[in-house]
Amino acid sequence: MINQERLINQFKALVTIDSETGYEREIADYLKQTFSALGLEVIEDDSQERSGHGAGNLVATLKANHSTDAPIIYFTSHMDTVTPGKSIKPIIEGDSIVSDGTTILGSDDKTGIAAMIEAIKMIKENDIKHGEIQFLITAGEESGLKGAKNLQEGLLRAEYGYAFDSNGEVGTVIVAAPTQAKIEAVIHGKSAHAGVNPEDGISAIQVASYAISKMKLGRIDDETTANIGKFHGGTATNIVTERVDILAEARSLNDDKLKKQIEQMKGAFDQAAEHFSTSIDFHYDIMYPAFRFTEENPVVQKAAHAIEAIGRIPQLTSSGGGSDANVINGYGIPTINLGVGYEKIHTTSERMPIKELVKTTELMLELMKDN
Repeated sequence: MINQERLINQFKALVTIDSETGYEREIADYLKQTFSALGLEVIEDDSQERSGHGAGNLVATLKANHSTDAPIIYFTSHMDTVTPGKSIKPIIEGDSIVSDGTTILGSDDKTGIAAMIEAIKMIKENDIKHGEIQFLITAGEESGLKGAKNLQEGLLRAEYGYAFDSNGEVGTVIVAAPTQAKIEAVIHGKSAHAGVNPEDGISAIQVASYAISKMKLGRIDDETTANIGKFHGGTATNIVTERVDILAEARSLNDDKLKKQIEQMKGAFDQAAEHFSTSIDFHYDIMYPAFRFTEENPVVQKAAHAIEAIGRIPQLTSSGGGSDANVINGYGIPTINLGVGYEKIHTTSERMPIKELVKTTELMLELMKDN
């Protein structure tokens, strides 16, 4: 049923609109016009005031086309891309769509948006029965899920839904994803001349290194990871460094394990501060909650049935990364993330296999049907 040529042209049109994260105004205006022209009610929320991004989130609602008791469902994808994402020139190379090699392609996540538009057209052209459906298109996903985190309350009324924004071929179902803690530490030392009187100083680099050597990092267990992402300090070789700034993270599918990991890392900093008779400022923020579903949950069952209906085998798995699905689950709306088949995202070698673009749209259309 999918109009492949029209779908490809729509995808190419979307990726040629510059929308690097933080600069979403042009793509937001295009999408507002596109969804409105399809007969949907489109609202741009007030999240821009809080997120500082180029646009707010869009919530587009397709009313039911018959009397139905079907629950309201929703689909979400994001409108922003990573860099370099300006002046993208999509090219069909074999069985895939690629960029010219100087930029990303933007299939993350304009694949999901193109599928939304084509699926809505198919619904209307074929008079397919459906209940009320909402489409959430977020800004600022690539900048730390800022759009979803600042979503205006009350606009998303769905009972459950699907994020179309995961790697893996169509049929991949992300039923679990971790919570993440962002950790910041400031290590205080004492400056002195490194050649004349180093004994009067305290090297913040040495303190920080001692602390890190006491930490559990990398793969902690099958649910938990931790990493030091940034280590910054020092000005010159002849000065004992008086300050180091560290940026780190910890993730886990289990809240108690995350708390334990944070405590272990803080304990290592405290031990180092005591050992060198100095102080360390330690702070962390929970960036988003974890979620976990099983094959018994209705949101997973419906996805599995739809995947089977389009000729694929459901592959239930967990992810080590966060997405808008984490945030929306935190609002109490069950949401799982589905694979769309894009490859090598966030690189200039990014590819969107055409068959996966088509299958993504088929899956969305199947989920939209009022079965």
